[in-house]
Amino acid sequence: MNQKKIHPELQQLIEKLRHTSAKEGIALWKTVAATLAGSTAKRPIVNISRINLYATEKEVVLVPGKVLATGDLARPIHVAAFRFSKEAKHKIEQAKGKAFSIVELMEKNPKGKEVRILG
Repeated sequence: MNQKKIHPELQQLIEKLRHTSAKEGIALWKTVAATLAGSTAKRPIVNISRINLYATEKEVVLVPGKVLATGDLARPIHVAAFRFSKEAKHKIEQAKGKAFSIVELMEKNPKGKEVRILG
């Protein structure tokens, strides 16, 4: 039987997401876990320009995939993602926003309030 190999760091993240979802009763984390557990080809890749278009300053953008640097941010936005390109992280910080991991977001905001999933 073919069993899918998952990177240990990713496996731990998926388990934490599922645990937090069950503990807090929040479907957001279960949705993100399901996306990350799926095929890498189906994981979202989101450019800075798309984040700038859809996000507001009051919310946190969650990308269950990778953030790339195409485009610019016109305002400070907090972005949590599984991975960031170096340039994307730099552009977010340059716009006075914050780039952090999904685990950090989950620890700061276990209820998932004012979080928008892009991807």
